[in-house]
Amino acid sequence: MKDLLVKINAEIETFKTESETLIEKGVKAAGPRARKSSLELEKLFKEFRKVSVESAKK
Repeated sequence: MKDLLVKINAEIETFKTESETLIEKGVKAAGPRARKSSLELEKLFKEFRKVSVESAKK
């Protein structure tokens, strides 16, 4: 579970960086990177839900 949290935190930082680059600097190429990161976060959050439910059953 710790590895999963590390991945989530790293992806959040990536999303934060890319979205700020898009908004503050107007770099249009950062938009697709931010969207890709948000999709990856969605997958990681689903995995977190799965793992946390399994660990709660133990």
